[in-house]
Amino acid sequence: MRILVVGAGSTGGYFGGRLAQAGRDVTFLVRPARAEQLRTKGLQIVSPHGDVTITPQFVTAGEIGSPFDAVLLTVKAFALNAALDDMTPAVGPDTMILPVLNGMKHVDTLAARFGDRAVAGCVCRVATIVDHGRIVQLTKLQDLAYGEMDRSVSPRIEQLDAFMQGAGFDARLSTDIAREMWEKWVLLAAMGGINCLMRGTVGEIVAAPGGVDFVLAFFAEIVAVVNAVGHTMNEEFLAGARAVLTAKGSGQTSSMYRDLQQGSPIEADQIIGDLLARGRRAGIATPLVAAAYTNLAIYQARVQ
Repeated sequence: MRILVVGAGSTGGYFGGRLAQAGRDVTFLVRPARAEQLRTKGLQIVSPHGDVTITPQFVTAGEIGSPFDAVLLTVKAFALNAALDDMTPAVGPDTMILPVLNGMKHVDTLAARFGDRAVAGCVCRVATIVDHGRIVQLTKLQDLAYGEMDRSVSPRIEQLDAFMQGAGFDARLSTDIAREMWEKWVLLAAMGGINCLMRGTVGEIVAAPGGVDFVLAFFAEIVAVVNAVGHTMNEEFLAGARAVLTAKGSGQTSSMYRDLQQGSPIEADQIIGDLLARGRRAGIATPLVAAAYTNLAIYQARVQ
């Protein structure tokens, strides 16, 4: 199996780098500046699971000669449209696209461009950043799940699973990947919304007057939307999410909040805005989510 990893940043660089380290056939699609870094310094991973520097295979836009068996799409959502144009030559009639973007809007975009069959589900859980070109893993968490959106166990997903196993991270074939994608979105939207709107960590928000009530109300709005338009959340997941979002003393924050603190572009439209739009189409009132999106839209307009 040949896989194209679109992006060699914090997510693509980590999982793609581990696959390449394990001897898998991996090629990275990168921008010219990143290509120069990889050419001169290699792909460097700093991790609790072991540091490594590899000399990866990579291409830039216009250099893809033939379709790949799979495409691991790891760019930020606001870079999706440009990435689609660059990766199109890699997508043939049997290519499987594995997006690890946030939210669910990208699923519709990919299906419209390449067809429903091309798109598989994918969820990753890893805490990594890019520091001077190096991929730095912040915790030991490194989970990648994938599966067919229709819950089938197809020959191609079994082949992918074999490719992913034993590559230095936790790889898992899921027969309910759509549910996992919706659950991740719920947590991302809740954590991102409360962190960004209140400009604080979970622990700081919970400790503030009215903090817990605010968090639970914000979370309830998100769940109401997803239950209506996406996937019904089970109580076990909801209880666990509430515990994470209201943990006393927690220093946890979302990646969107960390991007905001650094003055970087954020995925406001994909994580909060799309959820708000789906809720409005379903006739569900979400005043707290709306306030968070307005707040983030102001910031987003400043950094564009």
